[in-house]
Amino acid sequence: MSLADTIRKTFVPVHPAGYPFIAVFFAVSVVLGFLWTPFFWIGLLLTAWCAYFFRDPERVTPVNDDLVISPADGKVSAVGMFVPPAELGLGSDPMLRVSVFMNVFNCHVNRAPVRGKILRAVHTQGQFLNAELDKASTDNERNSLVIASAHGDMAVVQIAGLVARRIICWAKEGEELTTGERFGLIRFGSRLDVYLPEGAETAVAPGQTAIAGETILARFDGAAVNPLTRRG
Repeated sequence: MSLADTIRKTFVPVHPAGYPFIAVFFAVSVVLGFLWTPFFWIGLLLTAWCAYFFRDPERVTPVNDDLVISPADGKVSAVGMFVPPAELGLGSDPMLRVSVFMNVFNCHVNRAPVRGKILRAVHTQGQFLNAELDKASTDNERNSLVIASAHGDMAVVQIAGLVARRIICWAKEGEELTTGERFGLIRFGSRLDVYLPEGAETAVAPGQTAIAGETILARFDGAAVNPLTRRG
């Protein structure tokens, strides 16, 4: 690996949504430093963590309508058939669902799992249970996007957790998304569910690590062995 690649992987861009938090962390560190010098260094470490939390690295995304790409960094926490939340309007029959849990050390920028038009964007009030619990899918506060993909309607759901109290989604109903495009983020630690239409075959298992914009979660028949890629 070249020096330039090492620097690029180490010092990645910070998403603009993180700037106010980084500034607050640093300001508090300075104030506390006047009270006791060690407080400043502790605060500086927390400021560095905050900047790390809001990192927004470049990703190389497979571009193929037969592939479903992970919308989040984290651990695949569940794969199976589940009834989607009612607000999605996807019916009452179980659909294949892949869940990715993000802890406070994962990159939290969320990316579109497929290309398509946003048919529905719904924010649902709810609780702040541990996002790893299965009932978090229906009980927790969440933001859902229903996307008309090449293989039918599917959904990606941002779910708040114990610590995560703020879901951000800048994608709007009626807009077109490209695979791997950034559409939102969650502060601080949470989960994303992807509900897939009939015909999808999973490519991951629970416990596997997923990378947003890169890891293939599922595929449909006809997926290319060497799909095209895009950087962003």
